[in-house]
Amino acid sequence: MLGSVLLIAFLSYASSCGVPTYPPNVASRVVGGEDVKAHSWPWQVSLQYLKDDTYRHTCGGTLISSQHVLTAAHCISNSRTYRVLLGKNNLEVEEEDGSVAVAVDTIFVHEKWNSLLNDIALIKLAEPVELSDTIQVACLPPEDSLLPQDYPCYVTGWGLLWTDGPLSDVLQQALLPIVDHDTCSRFDWWSIMVSEKMVCAGGDGVLSACNGDSGGPLNCEAEDGAWEVRGIVSFGSSLGCNTAKKPTVFTRVSAYIDWINEVHSFI
Repeated sequence: MLGSVLLIAFLSYASSCGVPTYPPNVASRVVGGEDVKAHSWPWQVSLQYLKDDTYRHTCGGTLISSQHVLTAAHCISNSRTYRVLLGKNNLEVEEEDGSVAVAVDTIFVHEKWNSLLNDIALIKLAEPVELSDTIQVACLPPEDSLLPQDYPCYVTGWGLLWTDGPLSDVLQQALLPIVDHDTCSRFDWWSIMVSEKMVCAGGDGVLSACNGDSGGPLNCEAEDGAWEVRGIVSFGSSLGCNTAKKPTVFTRVSAYIDWINEVHSFI
């Protein structure tokens, strides 16, 4: 019962979630993805680490409250100092209007993370950010809910533009339809590497997430028009970013709602 109370409290905190001031352009399907409409995914963050007095992009993440970010466990190293950059569209523009860099207070990596399993972490920012037209929160999905085969969702990030290519300066988006578990776990797809706590999307050999997109959101529009973070980019094919029958694999957020609320209550 306590978990349910926390869930209600946490979700009500982000009651205006998932409705961007600048709606994304989601009608097209461009090979290799496309530049996003600026600030149309305002919960997308850049997780950055300090090296040689410079902060460098390493992973994506999703703002789910004014002080909490979801990302992937494999993005986190205890030896690094991190910050979170919010409200960004172009990472190469230092003083972009509406953007803010915030230090990290606490990072909680799932206690049962093991290589690919339970690839989820929750970051508490050093201070709450002021929500605005360019910084907003994504909705969390209903607990344990699943989306059907071919449901249209979008992955976003500043990852490699192609296999072994450069990181993108401008935030990218790509349409990745949901692949259900029965399909994704077939022998010639991901087989036993995919658990029921994961969700697959894409796999047509044309579009996928790529290195540098890890930790970022799989954005799926709910029936009420609000955008939910349904997945956290976890892994893809070692053969390349766009490999047929090897869809991008995401940590399924709906499988971790209790965990998110439990962690949120004490960090």
